[in-house]
Amino acid sequence: MSDDCIFCAIVDGEIPSRTVYEDEETLAFLDANPLAPGHVLVIPKTHHERLNDLPEALSGAVLDALYQLVSPVETAIEADGTTVAFNNGAAAGQEVPHVHGHIIPRFEGDGGGPIHAITGSRPELSDEELDSIAEDIAGRA
Repeated sequence: MSDDCIFCAIVDGEIPSRTVYEDEETLAFLDANPLAPGHVLVIPKTHHERLNDLPEALSGAVLDALYQLVSPVETAIEADGTTVAFNNGAAAGQEVPHVHGHIIPRFEGDGGGPIHAITGSRPELSDEELDSIAEDIAGRA
């Protein structure tokens, strides 16, 4: 646990939450500053700042909790769909440095864009650049 982490304080019961799901490894609760009604955050109970800091087994537990909650969230508020996402690091918009997945209910005409809209314009990459990037990533995986 981290002494100055708001999500760790929620796990410890020091700060109340509107908990919607809990198991041994994860906790899910309504976002205190929701982007839509029913906006849920899913966190590991242990402190890890970024998704790539999670032990592999715990990453599976977080994804499983997200999976378990998508349908109940959509059904509870009659959403037309959901955006499920992680902001991984401050440069990506992560405001709380504790891994958390978002389940954001979406509605027809809500004005929100697809995940493809988060970066503005798309880069123009040649086939050679794409091949080089793919090889580099594959070599590190």
